[in-house]
Amino acid sequence: MLNNKDNKYFQVAQGVWGMKLVFVNIYMIANRRGSGNGWVLVDAGLKGSAKRIIEMAESLFGPGSRPKAIILTHGHFDHIGALEELLIHWDVPVYAHALEIPYLTGLSSYPPADPLVGGGLMSLLSVFYPTSPIALGNRIKAINMYSGIHELQEWKVIHTPGHSPGHISLFLPLNTTLIAGDALTTTQTESAIYILNYIKKLSGPPKYFTTDWFAAENSVRTLVALQPRIVSSGHGQVLRGKELQFDLDNLLSNFEEDSIPASGRYVKQPAVADEYGVKFIPPFKSGFQLKIAISITAALITFLVMRNI
Repeated sequence: MLNNKDNKYFQVAQGVWGMKLVFVNIYMIANRRGSGNGWVLVDAGLKGSAKRIIEMAESLFGPGSRPKAIILTHGHFDHIGALEELLIHWDVPVYAHALEIPYLTGLSSYPPADPLVGGGLMSLLSVFYPTSPIALGNRIKAINMYSGIHELQEWKVIHTPGHSPGHISLFLPLNTTLIAGDALTTTQTESAIYILNYIKKLSGPPKYFTTDWFAAENSVRTLVALQPRIVSSGHGQVLRGKELQFDLDNLLSNFEEDSIPASGRYVKQPAVADEYGVKFIPPFKSGFQLKIAISITAALITFLVMRNI
């Protein structure tokens, strides 16, 4: 029985729960088919979150419970932060798309963030976000996109690249529940006010880490076509209700104007990657602007730190 007196967890749909870890969500899905009646963890949040994730699992599924598998929507730092610590506690397989494997086995770093897009504090801070890979070795397994994930057979795995090369989303046709990862988000991720307070706003992927906008738009088109009645993402609250399909259609119709930055490192020319990692990164042409952005960010951080001393 879930003990949620402090509202630490939220229910997405029957058998699906999420938890906010500062500004990013993780999910736990109870599985009724496949490898027993166990459950899977989707994403691993921020570094230092392992204890809270384990506590949630034991609240939901009982003391000593562990997942059948861990599924990664992608490998950005805020989605894999607690992964290595969790794998010390849980000896379970980890699944990701084949194009995401290089960033999870030490082969390649992600392209650098673009702090000049989005116009918010989270964008400015992105210059400091880690992009280096982790090395999971044989713990990581590539998802078979034809047969899906054995430990989560009822759910469809959908390749939704753009935010990262091997980004995936999960969809349950039974009740049209969508876990979108960062292919789209339910808050404005560039704004610290929005993302920390989970203010509702259906949005495209986080601008500062999206490196292929053509692919990102096609991924949103794919997800909108599913006509989900419940949408949960890597950042923000669960969206549901009568207006959801209208909001999704509106997101797609206005994607170029509202989601794609007017200018930026990856807007006109995407980063290029294959199964071995990044092959091409467009040059950054705004060195002076970047220095200004870093200076402003450093000043803001100093102000916030001094204010709390």
